[in-house]
Amino acid sequence: MTKREVIGRYRGSMLGILWSFFNPIFMLVLYTFVFSVVFKARWPDGTGDRVEFANLIFSGMILHSLFAECISRAPGLILSNVNYVKKVVFPLQILPVVALNASLFHAIISFGVLLLFYLVTQGYLNWTVIFLPVVILPYLLVILGISWFLASIGVYLRDVSQTTSILISVSMFLSPVFYPVTAVPEPFRLFIHLNPLTFIIEQTREVVIWNRAPDWGGLAIYTLAGALIAWAGHYWFQKARKGFADVL
Repeated sequence: MTKREVIGRYRGSMLGILWSFFNPIFMLVLYTFVFSVVFKARWPDGTGDRVEFANLIFSGMILHSLFAECISRAPGLILSNVNYVKKVVFPLQILPVVALNASLFHAIISFGVLLLFYLVTQGYLNWTVIFLPVVILPYLLVILGISWFLASIGVYLRDVSQTTSILISVSMFLSPVFYPVTAVPEPFRLFIHLNPLTFIIEQTREVVIWNRAPDWGGLAIYTLAGALIAWAGHYWFQKARKGFADVL
């Protein structure tokens, strides 16, 4: 189902799945031009190099896009697959997993573009990049738990999809995508840290760009929280699915 989801997105186009490679390249070039050339922005904790700034921005955007794509689709997953609801033996809980896998495929391609760009411009890759999968895994648990919850709620409340669209737009600016957490005034940092994207974005930059090992203690706490969110979302979904057929 994941394969069909990925291929189906590009069905009928001349370049097909190659678009998944060209899109992140285009976005990387665009971010570099807009923020480094037009706005002449510089990373507060960085060297001021334009290439470094582009890498920092792009790494944050990849993670936010993964979150945004899954969360925006979640409320309509059951509504768009009503035929599966009628099949008693079909495990509806895999629909958010399929959506997450498809989004993760594109995120992996984007990370590949990021690492290739870093290698070309810097001439090397930081050895700490091997920790990237360990950093991303608990993030996937959080996304999956939220997706299960939204997918079930979306069946009963059709306004959820509109609400999530607003929250996704807000989350882009309340996450350290275009700035580091240290740039936020001290009284407001607590709210930024409560954002589930903040820790993962910061840790991804640590291992990919800053050549530092991840915060193992913080990562352990985040993984535990992610597992609890995933369990709670799955539990809620299984309880709510009993009424799907009646509502639909």
